[in-house]
Amino acid sequence: MKIAIIGVGTVGSAVATAVKNTGFVHEIVLFDRDGVRARAAADDLGHAVCFGFDVKITAASNYRGIRGSDIVIIAAGANQKPGETRMDLLKNNANVMSDIIPRVMANVDAKTVKIIILSNPLDVMVMLAHKLSRLPTSRVIGTGTMLDSARLRTILSRHLSVSTHSINAYVLGEHGDSSVVDWTSVAVGALKLDDFCRQMKISLPQTTRNTITHRVRNSAYEIIRGRGATWDGIGAATADLLRCIINDEHRILTVSCVDGAGTDAVAMSLPRVVGANGAVATLRPKLSPGESAELRRSARIIRKNFDSI
Repeated sequence: MKIAIIGVGTVGSAVATAVKNTGFVHEIVLFDRDGVRARAAADDLGHAVCFGFDVKITAASNYRGIRGSDIVIIAAGANQKPGETRMDLLKNNANVMSDIIPRVMANVDAKTVKIIILSNPLDVMVMLAHKLSRLPTSRVIGTGTMLDSARLRTILSRHLSVSTHSINAYVLGEHGDSSVVDWTSVAVGALKLDDFCRQMKISLPQTTRNTITHRVRNSAYEIIRGRGATWDGIGAATADLLRCIINDEHRILTVSCVDGAGTDAVAMSLPRVVGANGAVATLRPKLSPGESAELRRSARIIRKNFDSI
């Protein structure tokens, strides 16, 4: 399995490290327009191979170097800065994506390649990459709200004193400010959240749930304020998505793919079955009327921003 990572900044480098540590790939190509940076990143990560899985790490500043890649991960573009929203990056990163996708497609096998999008605003970039690549919707995948859902599970884990692995909880819609916490479907073990709280004598009132929703939506801003960027979480999420594809696991992940057709088409995160052929099925979770309205609003925001470019 050969993987290409486009853009070797903070996020791209973190993704490369996380992917290497899965042990599921035999070659990683680090592509960057800055050849010096690409070579330096490849050398540094290549030295780390001695302490883990045997993976070939190469550098490229010409798109011919990504030929033979089974999966292309796009992490290029401007990163979110303190005080910026993901949508502030829209015009700049749309131009970056418009340059990258045709060059990628000229050097990969369109019949099999899968493209994973990390660049923000993520859902709009998924829509743009899908349009430019002309690949099936199942093979243009954004990490979507995988990280948002992980943040939700982590916060709930601390409130409920139970492992994150025992919590099923999803954030849906935009990977951004209009994301929707699906409180209706949250389950702990085999129990609905309210049943679990009742049996464990835990109080989780609506005010606390509102606070948790706020924390989930604003986690990235807090991290960026404190350390300048987020990278560990998205690196781990991308490696998990990659593992799911490579192993054909058919796990349910909240990834972002284009859904619908024509002017109704929009990319946003919903629970999707992910395997070797990409996101092969979409699930429609039970939502409260309020959550349904929020999800429709989130879709309208994403579509409006896509139309603006």
